Amino acid sequence: MAIRLTIIVLYLATLIGIGVVARTRARRHPDDYFLASRSLPGWVLFLTMAATNFSAFTVFGFSGAGWQMGYGFYPVMAFGTGFMALAFLLIGPPIWRLGKEYGLVTPPELVFHRSGSRALRLTFLVVMTTFTLPYLAIQPMAAGYALQSLLGIPYYAGAAIATAVVVAYILLGGLRGEVWADIFQGFMMIAFMTLALFWVAGAYGGLAAANRAVASQWPQLFARPGLGGVLTPGVWFGYMILWFLCDPMFPQLFQRFYAARNPRALAVTAALYPLVTGFLFLLPVAIGVVGRLAFPALPAGVAADRILPLVLHQVAPAWVETLVVCAGLAALISTLDSQLLTLSAMATRDVWAPLWAKYGRTPAARALGAAPSSWVGRGFVVLLALVGLAIAYRPPGTFVEITTETFTGLAVLFPTVVGALYWRRFDARAAVGSIIVGEGLVVAFHLHWLSPVGTLPVVPVVAATTLVLALGSLVLCRGRGVEPVALAPQLSRRAKIVWAAVFLALFAAANDVWAWGDGRTWLLGFPWWVWACAALCVLLSIAFWLFGRQVTKEATEEL
Repeated sequence: MAIRLTIIVLYLATLIGIGVVARTRARRHPDDYFLASRSLPGWVLFLTMAATNFSAFTVFGFSGAGWQMGYGFYPVMAFGTGFMALAFLLIGPPIWRLGKEYGLVTPPELVFHRSGSRALRLTFLVVMTTFTLPYLAIQPMAAGYALQSLLGIPYYAGAAIATAVVVAYILLGGLRGEVWADIFQGFMMIAFMTLALFWVAGAYGGLAAANRAVASQWPQLFARPGLGGVLTPGVWFGYMILWFLCDPMFPQLFQRFYAARNPRALAVTAALYPLVTGFLFLLPVAIGVVGRLAFPALPAGVAADRILPLVLHQVAPAWVETLVVCAGLAALISTLDSQLLTLSAMATRDVWAPLWAKYGRTPAARALGAAPSSWVGRGFVVLLALVGLAIAYRPPGTFVEITTETFTGLAVLFPTVVGALYWRRFDARAAVGSIIVGEGLVVAFHLHWLSPVGTLPVVPVVAATTLVLALGSLVLCRGRGVEPVALAPQLSRRAKIVWAAVFLALFAAANDVWAWGDGRTWLLGFPWWVWACAALCVLLSIAFWLFGRQVTKEATEEL
């Protein structure tokens, strides 16, 4: 117990120390607190983007899904999330440019700047906040499970401790401290999850032997649609679409488009993204699959999300178990800090600032002191952390269930952002209507009033959302709506067609329906299509690098 407690305390103290050091480098300006003065170079932007996106769901949810479904969960997550980085190149550069030119900080500010509609800004804000808070609550939930398993403390106490540490270093260092913490925790996540896989597999004769032992007892874990028949081709396609549409709409990722030093930083981030998803995502899924040997069935009342700490507790010494749990904590904390900071920026800039502009001259307002500043954002950090803890008190479902539904709610916003950036006939009233229709359908699917036919709800939901936006804009927009932001104007029409064909071909190859039911294994006992997915991730990285150099060349030369 002393070893475990010492490692945990040192890890949490290091995060506080990062916040203290970052405070000494900070500038007294909200732009620095929320965006690190828009100065993040490519490799730093990539690391903080990755650490921010890879959450408790990545470590605990993926291992739980591996235990439940099998290796099929790896390609749909690794390639799907890697392919999502294409959006960094499609919407990232224009968002960066507008943010730098007009001082934009939050996602709702972008749609307000493009449309001039307060109704659209408010709608965007409400949807982003509503569907981010349940995902935010996953992070303290996972911390509670991990610390309960490791130290024997009550679940909710562990959730509160992790949240308090995150709040402390955000209040001290803002985005600058958060980025430094993300880099530290990203390396922790990769190193210790690699250690975890080889230690767990080593208990059963090594990775190849462990995979063969699982395959002999549960062959469904090595062939799609997986154990339980979950990952049908239609569901697979639905997940691919879900990650592409929803991930860029995470407010914590969206805001980092503003924080880039230049568009080339976004190109570097996009190129490296498929490489890290191709490697990192295999680790927890494989741990979950091999975990079947330790736990053919889970104890009563224990969710699959807890398979990682359960297996480690059984097969690993205390110091290994603690280091790996710290990797899980790093994943969730590096997401929780970003969610809190971004939501607090939205509360400050999109709620407090407009109210201040309207009522700031009243005696009661003057008694509060100066106009909105970082101290207001710090107050919202604390408030939102408490809201997340309140949701975590009674977990609303497993990590996979929570993320699938909340991600669909965020995906509804994607057509509005694309329309606001690129469509001349874009109309704010149609956008508000499309979001309302889309979220209404999300609720209808959640309550089982509607049922998707052979896929995930995100497919019909976003199709309906896009249709309402397009038809509504054509009807309501009289004359010119918005001036489109140019995308890679130096690319010829032929080049754009070629690149579209390249990305469609890679996407089609990842939806390899011809390989369904094929459970043949290859190197290290993995299904052969796991290696095919890894190869596709490498090809995707190369394509993003070449495409990114072209679409960001002009903007970079103008700096």
